[in-house]
Amino acid sequence: MNKTRFFFVTAALVSAFMLQSCKSEYEALLNGNDLDAKYNAAFDYFNHGKYSKAAQLFENMSILTTNTERDDTVQYYWGLSNYRFKDYYTAETNFSKFILNFPYSPFYEEAAFLRLDCLYRSTYRWELDQNPTYTAIKAISEYVIENPRSTHVPICKKMLDELGERLDTKAFENAKLYYKMERYNSAVVAFKNILKDDAENIFREDILYYTAKSSFKYAQNSVESKQKERYLAFIDDYYFFIGEIEDSPYRKELDALFHRAQKALGRYTGAEEDLLEKEKDFERERKKLMKQSAESGS
Repeated sequence: MNKTRFFFVTAALVSAFMLQSCKSEYEALLNGNDLDAKYNAAFDYFNHGKYSKAAQLFENMSILTTNTERDDTVQYYWGLSNYRFKDYYTAETNFSKFILNFPYSPFYEEAAFLRLDCLYRSTYRWELDQNPTYTAIKAISEYVIENPRSTHVPICKKMLDELGERLDTKAFENAKLYYKMERYNSAVVAFKNILKDDAENIFREDILYYTAKSSFKYAQNSVESKQKERYLAFIDDYYFFIGEIEDSPYRKELDALFHRAQKALGRYTGAEEDLLEKEKDFERERKKLMKQSAESGS
């Protein structure tokens, strides 16, 4: 065996031995009854960023320290270790139990905020399930109302803004999908429902634009007998848009659609019906004259 290979083999054996030794020492702590040793080791692991091991030790101690002066400290750092380890689901459970059991602890305010942060971090991007988002918004809103002077309120409001934008985006994109699929009537209903449920949606201008545009396309693609009432519905949506947002980058396009709708509606003003009636009168008069001519010729 050459010297280089011997060195690497020796280093591997030493590392394996040290790892086994550390593992044995840690397992001895977990399985032992020395509460002080566990307590000190848990904080040592925590302070050195070994949050998973710290969490296990704090959890291990949690029963042993129940109703002692260390109880709230162990419970809080158990949750904080899971939080630092980015296990937000477990940490949220820890902090929820903590604020229920230790309302007078000096860790209470921070635990209450960290629980909210866990809920916030457990939400998903807008394309996915938004039930966790609704849960987080409800909890954060309640906290802000109940603790208006808390130093955490500004960041809570930022969380609410971001989560609200996520819900706004999902609602808008879901409605827009009907438009992309050319299901224009469904799109109109979906866009209007968004503003019915949330008038302050951040995409309000886009929603009003797509409502009007969907309404026009729905009329345009309808059978002739339905076009008049549907073009009139588009004109209502158009006037609603310009009445609220006079200066919009969408205005020029909607103006063009409005003029096309007016042109289409010109067929239903009564002029066409008058012309048809005159043509019928002419045809009746023509037939009458033909009949008279035939009778006089005979």
